[in-house]
Amino acid sequence: MCGLVGEVAPRRAPNVAAVSAMTDTMVARGPDSGGAWSQGRVALGHRRLSIIDLSPAGAQPMHDPDLGLTVAFNGCIYNYPELRKELMDKGHRFFSHSDTEVLLKAYDEWGDRFVERLHGMFAFAIVERDSGRVLLGRDRLGIKPLYLADVDGALRFASTLPALLAGGGIDTRIDPVGLHHYLTFHSVVPAPHTILKGVRKLPPATLLAIEPDGRRRETRYWEPRFERSPDHAGWSERDWEDAVLASLRTAVERRLVADVPVGCLLSGGLDSSLIVGLLSEAGQHGLETFSIGFEAAGGEEGDEFRWSDIVAERFATTHHQIRIDTARMLPALNGAIGAMSEPMVSHDAVAFYLLSQEVAQHVKVVQSGQGADEVFAGYHWYPPMADAPDGDVAAALGSYRAAFFDRSQADMAALVDRPWLAEADESGRFVTDHFAAPGAATATDRALRLDTTVMLVDDPVKRVDNMTMAWGLEARVPFLDHELVELAAACPPELKTAQGGKGVLKEAARRVVPAEVIDREKGYFPVPALKHLQGPYLEMVGDALHSPAAKARGLFRADAVDALLADPNGELTPLRGNKLWQLGLLELWLQQHGIDGTAA
Repeated sequence: MCGLVGEVAPRRAPNVAAVSAMTDTMVARGPDSGGAWSQGRVALGHRRLSIIDLSPAGAQPMHDPDLGLTVAFNGCIYNYPELRKELMDKGHRFFSHSDTEVLLKAYDEWGDRFVERLHGMFAFAIVERDSGRVLLGRDRLGIKPLYLADVDGALRFASTLPALLAGGGIDTRIDPVGLHHYLTFHSVVPAPHTILKGVRKLPPATLLAIEPDGRRRETRYWEPRFERSPDHAGWSERDWEDAVLASLRTAVERRLVADVPVGCLLSGGLDSSLIVGLLSEAGQHGLETFSIGFEAAGGEEGDEFRWSDIVAERFATTHHQIRIDTARMLPALNGAIGAMSEPMVSHDAVAFYLLSQEVAQHVKVVQSGQGADEVFAGYHWYPPMADAPDGDVAAALGSYRAAFFDRSQADMAALVDRPWLAEADESGRFVTDHFAAPGAATATDRALRLDTTVMLVDDPVKRVDNMTMAWGLEARVPFLDHELVELAAACPPELKTAQGGKGVLKEAARRVVPAEVIDREKGYFPVPALKHLQGPYLEMVGDALHSPAAKARGLFRADAVDALLADPNGELTPLRGNKLWQLGLLELWLQQHGIDGTAA
């Protein structure tokens, strides 16, 4: 797990100083070492978190003089030992034991389609020495980020948006489309958009080739089918449970590949508990597990330790309870916001930030349960989708929008000042187009496809990447193993929505984890102080929204801001998010990253 940056300048030498400045912003992502490489029209920078092949032989950017290839890579290829053996059988010779070198040999052997053989999370840039061709790529589920910007006739790329800002020359005007998604689509800004006009992100499961003459070609190499397959026509419910458990077991075991110990984040919910149970089955005795809790606020509990304790005791883990009082959380907010590549309103961002700070003192790699709710239909809006006729996109959209959208277009017009208001309902149009695309059999399938391939990528997965990497901690997410995702996509939706959601997963889990953990009421990562704004948190938000920078930017109508501040906890989104916190977080993020938002 690392951070990569680069510049491809087809008609001039690359700006090595800008690439160096970009690299320097990501020391936290790669605290172990850094490197740079440039040749011709390309420059690469890299920060390394050493997980596989801890020796200098695994350093990056990695150059193979025999093949004439150079790579900068962020992530982990879980099946690299098998690929390495296959490539050696084909005559390739290796100078390291890293997964990074496997990328170089695999590209040489199989060309662009080598990505189809990878099991893992990754973003990379591969450069051909002789031709100058550059290939950028991102993993199937977008676990590893890659941001893009056109600057002075060149394409720059980086693992974080702030890294691009450090290189200079970025158009930092607010993008009205990105702002619309942020305020309407529950802070999810789908690729290629970001909140800034001058920064885009490479979509998941996508390759971007930059040819020697500067031409660019984008290719999507994977797309799960949310339809029933003839291969599963005779399967019983038990068959699906068996297949899900076997696939998840494989996913968990794959993510043990490392030359350092692997721990696990344990919230006490079904998903993380099941991972701990499967790790125990795989022989991980004395596994280090970690849970976090906060002070209660507004009558809402701030921890779920009673559940995580059950699991830790059952599987005899070395368990760490991390208790965060309010006095510690407030100062941590600035750090969490600084770690965000994009503004993220979810309350648990600061929880992951503080949890990662503690966990990084014990291990460098953890497995985490993110993704199960999207992949196995754990959210409350999936069961009602079954009532929408299969071919009625409008009915399906209406059900989804009522549950997930934070604002209507009329609400947006009353909140956003005219220069920044998108002319159309961009989020509604995006979801409508997504629902109408082929490859999803039912209304529930359409919602699951959207959430798995879009919402998951630009909310929980991005949040975990940003907050863990702020402390040099690598998080691995077995529920996003692409083979498991493909299996779940093919599963009949009624098996997933059963038992209030995740029915097929719950039944499979009964063979591994205690029943009381499975049958408990669904919990979330609770951070009560950010849902119920009061005291210093409310003061922080008010100061940000009334600051000279916010007034000069003029994103929001003054009367709308004043109304929210007058009743700070009176307006919640359908998902129980605080609408005032959405505005405050955006302003805090813009100010912390020094973004004017109004000028190119």
